[in-house]
Amino acid sequence: MEKIAVYPGSFDPVTNGHLDIIKRASKLFDRLIVAVLHNSSKDSLFTFEERVNLLKEVVKDIDNVEVDCFTGLLIDYCNNKKVNAIIRGLRAVSDFEYELQMAQMNRQLNRDIETVILTTSTKYSFISSSLIKEVGKHKGDISQFVPNNVSKQVYKKLHGRE
Repeated sequence: MEKIAVYPGSFDPVTNGHLDIIKRASKLFDRLIVAVLHNSSKDSLFTFEERVNLLKEVVKDIDNVEVDCFTGLLIDYCNNKKVNAIIRGLRAVSDFEYELQMAQMNRQLNRDIETVILTTSTKYSFISSSLIKEVGKHKGDISQFVPNNVSKQVYKKLHGRE
């Protein structure tokens, strides 16, 4: 039976920390779906379509990774896609309580789907999409924290230039 995992998130924008989790999780499962959450009530820098396209570009060379999108409950998406596991990244202890609550709720909704928490590599532990947007807004150098195509698009979106 094929082992399928989903790595959900808003990815606004995708960071090198996200990419680290994607690469590592792709080695653990036959197939990894990076699922972009479509949340119309959230104020995002990038449109839903832009986030999906940026992710597709970033993961294009990883054979067993695909990019998809969803709305509503993650567990419903997982049921529809026959997912065995949900991948979550943990940057710091402060993330743990939220991730534990989510994992326990998802476990109550479907006992057949496991949550796998991967700790972020130390060099990415402080990176968040929010921090990238804040530094980019003030014209700081974000190139070492996000893939090259993402850096260009962040600057273009925030300042009308790459």
